[in-house]
Formats: sequence, structure tokens, C-alpha cells
Amino acid sequence: MEEPLTEELLEELLASPDPAQFARKHRIAEKTLSEHLSALLESRGLARIDVIREAGLNETFGYQIFVGQRNPSRDKVLQIALAMHLDLRETNRLLRIAGASDLYCKNRRDAIVIFCVDKGYSLRKTDEELYRLGEQTLCRPS
Repeated sequence: MEEPLTEELLEELLASPDPAQFARKHRIAEKTLSEHLSALLESRGLARIDVIREAGLNETFGYQIFVGQRNPSRDKVLQIALAMHLDLRETNRLLRIAGASDLYCKNRRDAIVIFCVDKGYSLRKTDEELYRLGEQTLCRPS
């Protein structure tokens, strides 16, 4: 799922005679979290159940997220991103589509997560790093 860079889109928008036409062409703000997750699954050849399990989500809750019946917390979105092995750009895009804030390197906990995403760490390894450094883990104990 190769998407144009934000800078390229900005240039095109500024050169466009009609912002509505630009928005339609690029489906700006039209893609739901469910649609985006489905596209990611397809483009990566992943099975939804495998991602849900690797993300450490309850299966029912996970399916509800993937079909658009539930809105996940920011941490649940990060769990899914790590389970799908998304890079930092893809992770931040997923967060934005879910209505959550991007990872922010001036936030200590976010900085640890950014480091882990960049290094390709699994969810488990990321949680171990968060715990080791005294931060709240993504998969909180019940």
C-alpha cells in the first residue's frame, strides 16, 4: 500500500483548482479504521485472527475493532500496529485514522515505543522495554 508523501499531496492540493475534487481523488478523511485495517491485512497477506492474537486482544473485541463496531484506545491501536509489524510512518497513520495522536518523541513513553517500532520489536519485546524503563506497558494486566 504505497501512498504519496504528505509533501507531494500538499503540493498537489495547492495546485488544485478545487479542494473537494482533490479530497475525492485521494479519499481524504473517507477511509475508516476498519477499511484501513482491511487494506493493511490484504496488502501484507495477514490473517485477521493472527493479528488479533499477536496483538494480545480478546478475540471478540479484536473482531469488533476490525469490523468497525468498536473504537479502540490508543494503546490497542499500537498493539495492532506492532502485531502487523508496521513501520513508524504506517503506525502514525493508523493512529491518526483511529482518531488518536501520533507517537511523539518528546514524550518518554512514546519515545520508547518509537524506538521499538523502528527496531522492529514485537509487542512482547516492546512491553518488556516499557516495563524495564518504568513505563506503563501497552498490554496492561487485567
